[in-house]
Amino acid sequence: MLHSRHTFTRVCCVWRDSFWKYASHQENGTMEFFSRKKKNNNSSSPQEELYGHSLQFYGQPPIENISLTEFETFAVERLKLLKTIENLGVSYVKQSEQYSKKLESEFKNLNFPYRVEVVDRKVQNGPSEYEKRRKDHISHFILRLAYCQTEDLRRWFIQQEVDLFKFRFNDMGAKQKLEFLHRNNLQYDTINAEEKKTLHDKLINSSYAVSGITVEDQDFYKVPFQDALDLVRTRKVYLKAGFVYIPHQDIVTIVLNDFRTRLSKALALTARSLPIVHSDERLQPLLNHLSHAYVGQDYSIQKNVGKISLDQIDSLSGKSFPLCMRQLHQSLREHHHLRHGGRMQYGLFLKGIGLSLEQALQFWRSEFIRGKVDADKFDKQYAYGIRHMFGKEGKRADYTPYSCMKVILSNMPSQGDYHGCPFRHSDPELLKQKLQFYKVSPSGIGQILELVKGMHYQLACQKYFELTHNVEDANFSLNHPNQYFIESQRLLSGGSRDLKREVETPQKTKPQPAAQEISAKDIPEMMEDLDSFFQDA
Repeated sequence: MLHSRHTFTRVCCVWRDSFWKYASHQENGTMEFFSRKKKNNNSSSPQEELYGHSLQFYGQPPIENISLTEFETFAVERLKLLKTIENLGVSYVKQSEQYSKKLESEFKNLNFPYRVEVVDRKVQNGPSEYEKRRKDHISHFILRLAYCQTEDLRRWFIQQEVDLFKFRFNDMGAKQKLEFLHRNNLQYDTINAEEKKTLHDKLINSSYAVSGITVEDQDFYKVPFQDALDLVRTRKVYLKAGFVYIPHQDIVTIVLNDFRTRLSKALALTARSLPIVHSDERLQPLLNHLSHAYVGQDYSIQKNVGKISLDQIDSLSGKSFPLCMRQLHQSLREHHHLRHGGRMQYGLFLKGIGLSLEQALQFWRSEFIRGKVDADKFDKQYAYGIRHMFGKEGKRADYTPYSCMKVILSNMPSQGDYHGCPFRHSDPELLKQKLQFYKVSPSGIGQILELVKGMHYQLACQKYFELTHNVEDANFSLNHPNQYFIESQRLLSGGSRDLKREVETPQKTKPQPAAQEISAKDIPEMMEDLDSFFQDA
């Protein structure tokens, strides 16, 4: 357990611009960041240099102290933003009006910058633009540490960050885009009116989005062809003497490729430093928590204890269980046994939907003794684990039902296991057969498999919810198996008052005030919760 008076860690960026060096901080619970880059002789401060533009490539690490409270708050709120980007990217056409409006709303709610504004630290009404840029910068580097740990995490993080960058870049005017290019040593200048007139017909014929009417009103960038190979390959630009002429709406392609390449390399370098960072047993759970983070309701509080009976479980599994739990229930009924990973995942889910300890013991005992386990062996080998799950043994922690992120990322199933996420861990053909068995329509199966192909596993599960409940829009962002169950029951019961009261919190992933109100006295409890969370992983 970590108390606030104990030593906290600080993470220092020294990786030749992006390598993390680790050091300890013994005073006040801060994370300190600094860079080993040589100081320049400019009169501007490092902060002013970093935050002179609302958009950046995140090439320079943070160079200041931040509290542990701020560390976690920044990280969680950026994670909420990235999850919103993932959900919107599947629900709407990217860069469409609806997509942009909803994303702008999330930027405002979470106080992240998305438009070029004058930096002013003295604004009193709400966070200043400077503070927003600082938050954007620091939160990116924190999640970079958390999401460099595996290939899947890196891939997800890069995709969401690229989509975030693209939205913000496209929102800038031509002047701001040119300023950004120059600040980042991308010396792509616009051609002058005379050269544009000379190449008028060539530019129209080679650029599909350009017409005789629009060519006069937009900028064209002259770029070395090797920096625009994707556009050259697809014949979307005019090529002459080793240069391509790119209309301003397509320059984002070049910038995104550069951003993706830089971020991919930076994550690979960061991953190499993980053994150093993980040498501190207090920092490791925090970073792991972020990579598995669920930002919705806490289902460890049992509001529904005793509200389901054992004879309801079979019926509920077909109507209201998410596919992962339906699969576990069916496997338990068929084989009369589940390995540890399956027992933890399914047992905590049942606890979360209202199964009491006495009911849980009866449920597991009656199923196991139908197989190769007699009652005496069950009491000796398995009953302790169930009581431990309910906080009645060991350190008596009230274990939390697994979130979608933990199911997807924390414990890969092996042969003979039935836990995990079917959308993430099942072979596509096997998943297709399973969906057919559960009478999902062919067109619905196609939609689900497309989402799985794009690695949108939670969205695939949400689509499964919509198809099996015959609704066009689930009207919630799915983050938790227990959320799936509660939303299903609310829908099937017509939204009764009791159920509605219990689920009104998780329907939307709006920023939660509690994330803004963490104080130093809350840190020991917060870290104890993290410790409990990972003891059963």
